Amino acid sequence: MIAKALAAITLLGATPAAAQALSAPTTQIPVKAPEATKDVVYLQASGKDLHLDVYRNTAFKGPRPVLVYIHGGAWWKGEKPAGWGGFRAYLAAGFSVVTVEYRLTDVAPAPAPAAVQDVRCALSWVKANARTYGFDAKRVVPYGTSAGGHLALMAGMLPKTNDIDLPACRDQPTVPAILDFYGPYHLRSDLPGAFRSPSTARWIGDGPPALWTTMSPATYVRKGQPPVFIVHGDADPTVPYETSLALKADLDKAGVQNRFHTVPGGVHGKFPKEEQDKIEREALEFLTLNKVVGAR
Repeated sequence: MIAKALAAITLLGATPAAAQALSAPTTQIPVKAPEATKDVVYLQASGKDLHLDVYRNTAFKGPRPVLVYIHGGAWWKGEKPAGWGGFRAYLAAGFSVVTVEYRLTDVAPAPAPAAVQDVRCALSWVKANARTYGFDAKRVVPYGTSAGGHLALMAGMLPKTNDIDLPACRDQPTVPAILDFYGPYHLRSDLPGAFRSPSTARWIGDGPPALWTTMSPATYVRKGQPPVFIVHGDADPTVPYETSLALKADLDKAGVQNRFHTVPGGVHGKFPKEEQDKIEREALEFLTLNKVVGAR
């Protein structure tokens, strides 16, 4: 099935997985409509219910790897995708897909680390509900675009023992890989490739100065952490390309497996179809190499 999914990407065109807002593609990878479970409440926080959607390709039997998608929007806007069209290639490869709502800047009383806590709770929910939904809790892949890329890195890289997780969400699944699409890496403005947007200060809020460091994925790069697949356009006007160069350099120094897909002339997502094809093909190859999908 993985080979068919890769072939479909090449021949039929891929979904706009690199775009900040995922939507159904014009040219579609053939896959049966997944079984959808919508608006499941996975956490109650800041006086509101937080929801996620689950999509499962029922053609596959046995516990399935899970792609947990985290949307972008500079931590203050955006929402989980309305449907599954942007994940055809991953569903065709055997993934179940979970798309996540999290607390945005203007919702949480203390914006950071609320969003990080939420996506970690979403991962914990996947593990707790693995039997119900046929998930493999040892193959859970955070995947995010833009600010969602930052949150995917945080979700997958935080060590087991930390001061960020909510008490109810400390039982985490195994993360064998992370997909980071042009996500902020350094938040402090004096560090290489820092994301110097007013949105960062808006998200950090009036918290202690240490949050600028503890909310930066750079703080958690270490040997033995999950491998990372990185995508970034070298003309990105929003999150500097140097952001992902710094991430790759630190991963290389720590001996962490990674692959960096540069989009020549690429801006902030919404890449040409040919690049979308390449990105999804390489992402699935990377996940196969790391035994997340494929023969087991």
